[in-house]
Amino acid sequence: MAEHTAQTYSLAKEKIKFLLLEGIHPRAKAVLEAAGYTQVELRSGTQSRADLAEALSDVHFLGIRSRTQLDAELLSKAPKLAAVGCFCIGTNQVNLSHAQQMGVPVFNAPYANTRSVAELALAEVIMLMRGIPAKNMAAHRGGWLKSATNSNEVRGKTLGIVGYGHIGTQLGILAEGLGMHVVYYDILSKLPLGNARPVNSLNALLEQSDAVSLHVPATEQTHEMISTEQLQCMPKGSMLVNASRGTVVDIPALRDALQNDHIAGAALDVFPAEPRTNQDEFISELRGFDQVILTPHIGGSTMEAQEAIAQEVADKLVRYSDNGSTMSAVNFPEVSLPDQREVRRVLHTHRNEPGVMQQINQVFSHYNINIVSQYLQTRGDIGYVVMDLDGSNVNGLMDELREIPATIRCRVLY
Repeated sequence: MAEHTAQTYSLAKEKIKFLLLEGIHPRAKAVLEAAGYTQVELRSGTQSRADLAEALSDVHFLGIRSRTQLDAELLSKAPKLAAVGCFCIGTNQVNLSHAQQMGVPVFNAPYANTRSVAELALAEVIMLMRGIPAKNMAAHRGGWLKSATNSNEVRGKTLGIVGYGHIGTQLGILAEGLGMHVVYYDILSKLPLGNARPVNSLNALLEQSDAVSLHVPATEQTHEMISTEQLQCMPKGSMLVNASRGTVVDIPALRDALQNDHIAGAALDVFPAEPRTNQDEFISELRGFDQVILTPHIGGSTMEAQEAIAQEVADKLVRYSDNGSTMSAVNFPEVSLPDQREVRRVLHTHRNEPGVMQQINQVFSHYNINIVSQYLQTRGDIGYVVMDLDGSNVNGLMDELREIPATIRCRVLY
């Protein structure tokens, strides 16, 4: 179910509108329709800012991937928006704090494409070690670089993994299967899998790695974490792979390291600025380097990963719409709820202030409605309480709940 922005609402499933952008796998639409939702629109590509603002005026659930940017201004143009589904790993394309203040949970699929990204990173390490990119480009121009010079097996080489999370750990296991030595660095203490070894600093990892693969989120700490100083720490002739976030690598510094042959090769799947659509030109200072693999942000773009992501995020949107569950929301109090049986469920999102629960319970007492069960969680400035009722007349009650000063939004499920 969904509601109008600020306050209370209840809609039948056939009136709830889902908009899925950027060519989200059709599995998502199938999941939503199987759950009884009939107004599900799929659009390929990103939308212009004006088109997106217009669409958001009448949308209850929005599905996006990584290229749609939902800032505070755009979110404010979505008065009916109940939730956002990011059909990808990251959520940095959404202003999470503003969405939270609107009472809009944001869901993603943080692990569904980890295998696809790990496989791409390992494949690129192998190709770089063999010098395949330059040989391939030469062949396209009519050249024939048949030589073993600077072409090496990965067996026995050291792979440094920066960011030892779900992707980094899978990559390490795959690399060990090929006989590589694996070292990793993470700002958090992580137990190693297989024979991987942790190191205590980024520079220590860089200094001993034949190839480095980056798997970190976009944060202030990771912004251009690989720049001139770090590249100079890497052994001459080493390789760099970035399939994490485009802001992690200082592109001009990498260009310089490639030009002076300190870095022998690189593979990048993400960039500080990326084309908005497949028709826009890709512009980068790394174009023209034969020893560099440039791919269009496709680390998780396998059919298997996209289908898994579509299933996972659509399931989360259905559960939130159907019964109010918010488990794994990235910006919202997490509540796992059973399906309601012969009760009416009221969902109340409010500012996390003293006395709010007392005011809510006073409203129910005033209407002589018994609360069968109650679930409350808070997160930062937001509180989220779910109440199952055995009363039938909730119309006036919902109006009073809406009038509680701390209320952000309130909805009822039948």
